[in-house]
Amino acid sequence: MNEVMAGMDLHCNNVVCGLVEQKGRRLAEKRLPCELERIVQWLEPYRPELKTIAVESTYNWHWLVDGLQEAKFNVVVANPSRIVQYEWLKHVND
Repeated sequence: MNEVMAGMDLHCNNVVCGLVEQKGRRLAEKRLPCELERIVQWLEPYRPELKTIAVESTYNWHWLVDGLQEAKFNVVVANPSRIVQYEWLKHVND
């Protein structure tokens, strides 16, 4: 089974969710409203392979991380200023 990781870029009214496999190949990307039920529903088909979800630490991350953890997903909070590669990865459409 190939492991999958998710990254979530949280904004005030939407969250961009991306899924990548272990070797870095993008599997899916979706912009969703900030509704926990819809986010969990989108992640559900990937649950068996989904190892970790990284959520960008923004002012409003608590509800998302708490909700995903309650739904039994493994979640980490990523501080973008502490990620070495972050500066060259930052784009307008990140």
